[in-house]
Amino acid sequence: MVDVDWNAIEDEALEHFQTLLRFDTTNPPGDVAAATRYIAEVLGREGISSTVLEAAPGRTNLVARLSAGDPNDALMISAHLDVVPAERERWTHPPFAAEIHDGYLWGRGAIDMKHMAVFGLMALVLLRRLGVELRRDVVLAAIADEEAGMEYGSKWLVSHHPDLIAGRWCLGEVGGFTMHVGGQRVYPIQRAEKGIVWLKMTTSGTPGHGSMPHRDNAVVKLSRALSRLAARPLPRHRNEPVQGMIADLGKAAGFPLSIPLRLISVPILGDWVLDRLPGSDLPPLLSALLHDTACPTGLVAGQKENVIPSAASVVLDCRILPGSSLDALMSEIRQAVREDVTFEVIQASDPVVHEDDTPLFDVIRQVLSERDPGCHVLPTCIVGYTDGASYRKLGYTTYGFAPIRLPPDLVFSQLFHGHDERIPVAGFKWGLRTFFEVVRRFCA
Repeated sequence: MVDVDWNAIEDEALEHFQTLLRFDTTNPPGDVAAATRYIAEVLGREGISSTVLEAAPGRTNLVARLSAGDPNDALMISAHLDVVPAERERWTHPPFAAEIHDGYLWGRGAIDMKHMAVFGLMALVLLRRLGVELRRDVVLAAIADEEAGMEYGSKWLVSHHPDLIAGRWCLGEVGGFTMHVGGQRVYPIQRAEKGIVWLKMTTSGTPGHGSMPHRDNAVVKLSRALSRLAARPLPRHRNEPVQGMIADLGKAAGFPLSIPLRLISVPILGDWVLDRLPGSDLPPLLSALLHDTACPTGLVAGQKENVIPSAASVVLDCRILPGSSLDALMSEIRQAVREDVTFEVIQASDPVVHEDDTPLFDVIRQVLSERDPGCHVLPTCIVGYTDGASYRKLGYTTYGFAPIRLPPDLVFSQLFHGHDERIPVAGFKWGLRTFFEVVRRFCA
């Protein structure tokens, strides 16, 4: 480890973290300009220049680079600054106050993912302050618009400014947090992610007066279709990233949890075993990693109380596994709903898979083993999407690594997009030091 006054560095990072959390960067509208300016100012005070580009009003993207050699071999640290909406009245502490209570820092974006923006900011600051001699470039990308589909964020940068973010390696979100499985500490590192397909599914029927119900009602058809879709998962899919992840998870957990984890991969038994797996976090996660999914998130039907509409629609948030496709998904949905439906594709992106036998993954594994002796490092596939889906077009290998040490009673997945998003202060500080050591060791 580098000889640094980590107490002072951690306090400085925490102050930056609280400041960033207090900027309301809810998307929509996704105005991150104030947060971007703050990061640029902090970097500027350290003599680090940055480029700020506005893809749309308020949708600003910042890129800063510490140059060393071949820009195409750079390590990029990517963090989006936008956050999802928060129902303020449902929170224990205000979502944009960045208050510390009971050892936790509360705020929308604490986990998803302003802590990673601070990790990246402090990595560049420390590398410059310490005069670390680099052998590869280190890039910070503070991104707008990940939560609404990346059109004004990473996709825009890839399309309009690929030279600015040239590189080979990337660290992004959803990985490096502590999972407690079978009494073991496991750190998942994302090396694959499901593709997204946002669909509008529509049923048609005969319009008429609401006082005279009939069987050809589009709303009723849609209701039947959704009931059938929710009744059972879509067909199972086998793929290397997920099967390897489950096998490694079973080895890490040990007996007796290893037995049901092994049975999950047996098609005729898997779903039955999943329903009986202990714990609140693993069953829904593993189920989503064994199937393509289609989740209703919005309904549109009717214009007036007494008029039976001729059409009814539902928005489906679908995620497809490596090896699956848009056409296969729509075929599976049609078979499940057993109604005459039409589809409109709102947005789609393919699944992403990266190899985990790389120098960067080796450094991550090594540092985590030093920072938490006895832990298990687990290459994973995630059910969501990240900016890594955009960067792959530039040839990037992206891993989800935004480390946080979590206690056993905190369910990580429930903090994403939920009420009372928060991060343990001690876990954030542990992650800051862990993250910097990975960056320093890989790039110095």
